[in-house]
Amino acid sequence: MSELTDAGLWEEARGGRAEAFGVLFDRHHRAVYNYCFRRTADWAVAEDLTSVVFLETWRRRASVRLERDSLLPWLYGVATNVVRNHRRSLRRHREALGRLPHMPVEDESADVAGRIDDQRRMRAVLDGIAALPRRYQDVLVLCVWEELSYAEAAAALGVPVGTVRSRLSRARERLREPVPRPGHRTGETTLREELS
Repeated sequence: MSELTDAGLWEEARGGRAEAFGVLFDRHHRAVYNYCFRRTADWAVAEDLTSVVFLETWRRRASVRLERDSLLPWLYGVATNVVRNHRRSLRRHREALGRLPHMPVEDESADVAGRIDDQRRMRAVLDGIAALPRRYQDVLVLCVWEELSYAEAAAALGVPVGTVRSRLSRARERLREPVPRPGHRTGETTLREELS
């Protein structure tokens, strides 16, 4: 069954074959998980959101027909919406969470330290990208991090290909603009330099 294309597997999954959906999950869950991490900078949240993406995909399978052979662009579209919903939920609860005491992790294992370092570095990148309008953020992540073509990103976001091209160009241009450093009166470095 694993030799079938995404389109073939999707048609079987639409008919209720859980095995076909399982193959699609095996094929694409890592890409969706990495996408969710890159948008949240939190491994645990990325795991939760990846589960939500595939649950939502299974729930909506009967009403969705693939326009391309790959299911991945559609999954990225679902993931984009799931991440947005997660952010909205965080905003609603931010004040309550802010009152909780900070409990530092005191685990010396290399795995935990590595994950914390990954999250810290990804948070720094996301903080820089957060200055971009959301429409630029989505295109930047899909085309640069996830390496989707313009057409695939357009399908994932439901916008024309030309819109993807212009948004990506504007996002890259803004990332090259100087970023002020704390204690400096003028920004002398670019976002790219700040994040390296």
